[in-house]
Amino acid sequence: MTSVVIEKLDSQKDILKFIKFAWKIYKGDKYWVPPLLMDKKKILNQKKNPFFKNAEMELFMAKKAGEYVGRIAAIKNDTHNQIHNENIGFFGFFECVNDQEVAGALLDAAKNWLQSKNLDAMRGPANPSSNDEYALLIEGFDDSPRIMMTYNPPYYMELLDNYGLKKEKDLFAYRILNPELLSSEKLIRVAQIAQKRSKMTIHQIDMKNFKGELEKVKYVYNKAWAPNWGFIPMTDEEIENLAKELKPLIEPSLVVFGEIEGKIVGFALVMLDFNELFRDFNGRLFPFNFIKLFTQRKKIKWARVLTLGVIPEYQKRGLDAAFYYDITKRAEKIGIMMGEASWILEDNEMMNRGAEVMGGKIYKKYRVYQMPI
Repeated sequence: MTSVVIEKLDSQKDILKFIKFAWKIYKGDKYWVPPLLMDKKKILNQKKNPFFKNAEMELFMAKKAGEYVGRIAAIKNDTHNQIHNENIGFFGFFECVNDQEVAGALLDAAKNWLQSKNLDAMRGPANPSSNDEYALLIEGFDDSPRIMMTYNPPYYMELLDNYGLKKEKDLFAYRILNPELLSSEKLIRVAQIAQKRSKMTIHQIDMKNFKGELEKVKYVYNKAWAPNWGFIPMTDEEIENLAKELKPLIEPSLVVFGEIEGKIVGFALVMLDFNELFRDFNGRLFPFNFIKLFTQRKKIKWARVLTLGVIPEYQKRGLDAAFYYDITKRAEKIGIMMGEASWILEDNEMMNRGAEVMGGKIYKKYRVYQMPI
């Protein structure tokens, strides 16, 4: 008989307990960035997060010898299954002590719940979807995560492997150093030729017309990424919700649109790596840390290329290189000298080639696991 007890969580109070368990796992880990408690509560709130209009989720925690030792979520994402013609479920928000018995009990709880929903496979980690923090870090543990990227102890790989989960897809994160890119005549020439041939103009977001600009984002986002593995189109409500959350953090010069003859053909969203500040917030934004978002943002030296896409009919013209070059110049002007392009599917040849052309080097890898259930 197992010594691990699994608890199903229900109340809002339980959700805070679920979130704060991570502090136990990462105590003393200098690379971990504590998540903002208010953000995690919003993500996990099934009544308010628009993601859950087409999804269900169950939360579980594990106890051993009277002490909490792990957590997991089981997720049924109807939109994913409709778009990809699959019948799979997901696990996410996985945190666990280094104990295979505990990991097995947690994964069993998620698997059993997904089986009760008549699903055929379990994929993850998804927190709660590919539009959020996604996949398990498998290389690059000697560095803190950039904003909205995952981080975990190395032993999580062994826990998942031993349970029987297998690699489904790897995701790459590229490091781009501005001085190297901006001093490469070849790279500059590639970007400039591509932009000139297509007669593409690039301009930054107009924050005074934020609502109108958001319509352009919706158009490009759901069109440019549609062919990608695992992609889930975001509803208008989801995009508007995300935009509301990110708006205070946006650096307008790093959010740009590409136009050809007045038509929107591409979009890039680059976020300052506020994790450099969040690391010291210990999960709390108010009452005083909120001010630091504005007073200390100039200390940030990293940025993350969160999304960069060109609509299908204008792809394979090198326009992604033009975007990379443009945003690198913009980043340099505000003192950002290092960038991460993430995440990029291992078999997305166009985006991998674009990152490499810009002098990017793979410095972190992430894995999405799956198993039949």
